[in-house]
Order: sequence, then structure tokens, then C-alpha cells
Amino acid sequence: MLRESPGFRRLWISRFVSFVGDSLALVSLILYVAGRTNEGFAVAALLLAGDLTPTLVSPWTGALADRMDMRQLMVACELLQAVAVVAIALTLRSLPVVLALVVARSVLASTLVPASRSTVRRVVADSDLETANALLGFATFGFEAVGAAIAAVLVPLIGTRGALLVDAGSFVVSALVLVGLPVLTPAREGDRARRTTSWHRDALDGVRSLLRDPIVRVVVIGFGAFVAFIAMDDVVLVFLARNNLHAGSTGAALLYAGSGVGLFFGFLLVARLRWMPASMFAVGLVVAGAGDLLTGLAWATSAAFAMQVVRGLGVSAVDVGSSTLLQRTVPPERLGRTFANLYGVIGFAAGVSYLASGVLLRVASARTVLVIAGAGGIAVAAWTMAKLARAPAP
Repeated sequence: MLRESPGFRRLWISRFVSFVGDSLALVSLILYVAGRTNEGFAVAALLLAGDLTPTLVSPWTGALADRMDMRQLMVACELLQAVAVVAIALTLRSLPVVLALVVARSVLASTLVPASRSTVRRVVADSDLETANALLGFATFGFEAVGAAIAAVLVPLIGTRGALLVDAGSFVVSALVLVGLPVLTPAREGDRARRTTSWHRDALDGVRSLLRDPIVRVVVIGFGAFVAFIAMDDVVLVFLARNNLHAGSTGAALLYAGSGVGLFFGFLLVARLRWMPASMFAVGLVVAGAGDLLTGLAWATSAAFAMQVVRGLGVSAVDVGSSTLLQRTVPPERLGRTFANLYGVIGFAAGVSYLASGVLLRVASARTVLVIAGAGGIAVAAWTMAKLARAPAP
């Protein structure tokens, strides 16, 4: 597919370059904030700034993907993210300013991601959607381990500021690659359709449409509830490594890399499977939840790393299954808003999870919090399986 579809190949390369740089920056910032404050709430605040705030504007950012040329939108977002990350590097000593800039960068990312997911539907055939989504996930989440591993090596050498500047450069490269995409005009009936509805009205219509279709409703509710539990590990892993496993910053970076390793191989595996998207989504939820639960029970850094690999295997199936379900269920003219609102719900759920993990870490160990996260994720997966079994096939 990468050989035969130039448009998809450019999208794939762009997402790969951008996400490797971004995962490098995220792990670097987590280590910086945790080392400076040694406070779970500080790490939670950093993650909240990146995941929760875009939720508030996701209906409008998604509407942009349905109203604008998606190529121009994605290029603009990448370049503006580069500017935001350079500003973070220059103001690193002021945590409030850093958090505000993380918010700005995250809003730009939340505008770009639904556009990129909608672009897949435009540049590949319907029969190739599972493979395309797996390859795109492989290019993005599959290489989180690379970014985390680079962070473990580069941060001691060039510091957090240097890692952030590398991330800014990745956004510029990504934008240059995207310039070669074909024109991706809105899937609606040209300029006349754009003049008859306002941006705000499109955004509100996108929110209302989330609950109309039974499959979309189950994906949104199930995915959101699952993340409310499973995202606790984003905050907890650094404290598991340092306080329970006594592995230090290098061990923490290794644990964050574990899920990325699982994603890397998971997307390669999913690309070869021919499962129904609903089955792939539901099974992935179970596997990911089990990975976090077993991480909490791990006796050594190597065992915790292996269980995070299992988590990543599950998340790869969740990503491909949910994306394919939406691409086949939702009309093209509403696909950008649907993806944006799904990610908005996920971001809100992640914010709730980060706050909950900060509270739980004050009264329980990191191990206990991970067991709670995994058990809750498995319970949500069981509910999602039951609902999807009764929903009509797309």
C-alpha cells in the first residue's frame, strides 16, 4: 500500500516523523516535571494540559476538517505546533507558561488528527481500511517506543530543552512532506454547502450526531469509559519505576517505552489480521486492561516492561478497530467531526483519569493504582462487547 498509494505514503511519513518527535518531547517533559517536583499532581497537570483542554474545543476543530482543504489544515497545524514547542523550550523554567503552551500545541494537534484520519478514507479503498489504519497506527503510536528510547539517551546529553527543539524540527519536516498531498476539498457539495451552514452550527450538529448511530454510540462511550481507567498509567508508571521498582529515570523511560513496543508489533500483527472491526476493538480493550493490571503485580522492571508490551498490543487493536468502524459507519461529510468528538471524549476521560490517579497516589501505592486501572478497563471491555454484539453490522 505504501508503494502503490503516493497520498497515503506521504500521510504515513508525516505522521511517523511528527509522532516520534512528539513522544520524545512528552517523555522528556514528564521526566523533567517529575524530577523537579516529585509530585504526582504536577505530572497529572502536564498531561491534563495536553489531553483535557482540547476536549473543550473538539466540536469546532473537527468541523474545520469537514469544511476546509485538509491538506492546508494539516500543514498549518504542523508549522504552528513547531512554533509552540520552540516557545516551550525557551520558557521551560516557568511551569505555568509551559502548561499554557502545551494547551496551545494540543489544540493544534486535536485539529490535525481528525483531518488525518478522515484523509485515510479519501486516499485508500474501503477494502484496505483495516490495513491502512494499522499502518498509520504503526507510523504513529507504534513508534512511541522509539521516542521514549531516544529520550532515555538524549535527555542526559542535550537536556529537556534540546529534546524539545528536536520535536519542533520534526513538525517542520512533517509539514514539508504534507505539502505534496493532493488537494483534499470537503466531502460536501462545494462552496454552496459551506455558505448555507455556519461553522458553529456544523460543530453542534457533530455533537448531536454522536448518539444517533448505535455503533458510534458504543464506540464513543466504551472507549471513553475505558480510557478513564487505563490512562492512569500515564501518571503512575514513573512512580512505580522510582518508588516501587527502584529503577530511576532510565527505568521509568523503559516502562513508558514498553507500551510503545507493544504498539509497534501490535500494528504489524493487526495489519495481517482479517478480523471484524468490532471484534478487534472489543478484544483489544480486554488485552490492554489486562496489561495494566499485570503491570501493577509485576515484581521487577523487566516484568513490568513485558506487561506494558501486552498493554500496547491491546491498544493497537483498539485503535484500528475503532477507526475502521467509524470510517465505515459515518458519512464522509461528518467524519472529521466524529473523530474529533471521539478524541474529545477520550481526552476528557484521560483528564479525569489523571486527576483520579493523582488523588489515589496520595492514599495508595503505584501498584494498587495500576491494578484498579486494569480491573476497571476489563469491566468496561465486557460491557462494550455485550453492546457491540447486539448492534447492527456496518
